[in-house]
Amino acid sequence: MAWDHPMPARPVVAVAGATGAVGVEMLRVLEQRGFPASEVRALASSRSAGRRVPFAGGELVVQEMTDASFAGVDIALFSAGAEISRRFRDAVTGAGAVMIDNSSAFRMEEGVPLVVPEVNPGDAALHAGVIANPNCSTIQMVVALKPLHDLSPIRRVVVSTYQAASGAGQAAMDELYEQSGDFLGARAFEPHNFAHRIAFNCIPQIDVFLDDGSTKEEWKMVVETRKIMHAPEIRLAATCVRVPVLRCHSESVNVEFDAPVSVEDARAALSAAPGITVLDDPAQKLYPMPALLEGTDDTYVGRLRLDPSVEYGLAFWVVADQLRKGAALNAVQIAELLLP
Repeated sequence: MAWDHPMPARPVVAVAGATGAVGVEMLRVLEQRGFPASEVRALASSRSAGRRVPFAGGELVVQEMTDASFAGVDIALFSAGAEISRRFRDAVTGAGAVMIDNSSAFRMEEGVPLVVPEVNPGDAALHAGVIANPNCSTIQMVVALKPLHDLSPIRRVVVSTYQAASGAGQAAMDELYEQSGDFLGARAFEPHNFAHRIAFNCIPQIDVFLDDGSTKEEWKMVVETRKIMHAPEIRLAATCVRVPVLRCHSESVNVEFDAPVSVEDARAALSAAPGITVLDDPAQKLYPMPALLEGTDDTYVGRLRLDPSVEYGLAFWVVADQLRKGAALNAVQIAELLLP
């Protein structure tokens, strides 16, 4: 079904889940990028109604999200979880607003574009009221894969992720803070937001396990990459690990191509690509690291080298801020694609 609601030059924007880690970041990104909204509404559950959140040098009063909240809204940025997104989908689209959803609710639904603006911006125009924001770990990887795929078609990708606590939300970040102090102070504690202790530990499980032994997070990276890149033939294996880092996901990526790709050509293509910064100078110990890149918008690539284990292989390291490019920034960039 074609979408027949024209987008005004100065749309009304609602941020659903405005008090969560990603929602707060969405408001910050809207302000920092000067998004031309005529009005911004902060929406959340009844528990958060009445709270104030900073925006554009002032404050917004958080409103309880109901079906009536979307009257007059043009773009609704959602980061309130899959269940809430499903609950309010009809209310949003019925009001003539476009839902840009950060949850997993609609990513693989036929007819719902899954968009990373540096990779497949044209897909945003194909929506019927809902556009999905991909998984955070998928976003930064495909930003790096796209310019390489343009050099030579990618046959296979093997990726291991080192995902920050922020990927599990504000409560998970708080737990990392608190557990770290408790661990160093030899105080007892119980994990709540993770399957095991996150402080000074690595947990090779993100989301639930599937029948084949992989996790749902790993499955997401496979199917979302193929959909975003319009490349169902790409073979991809992922291992996703939660690490004791507050912000910024890191990934070790090995790519196999159809034809030779030199390190020099790869570096040039990545350097010229939108949204990518290459940090790659081994002599100066220069490479992307989460501690240096919190709060940044680009996807950072380093440790570029040939992978001699396959005929046409390349290995590299990718870091991006999960709350920015991995979530809030990508959603606002999608909203920018909708502007007339």
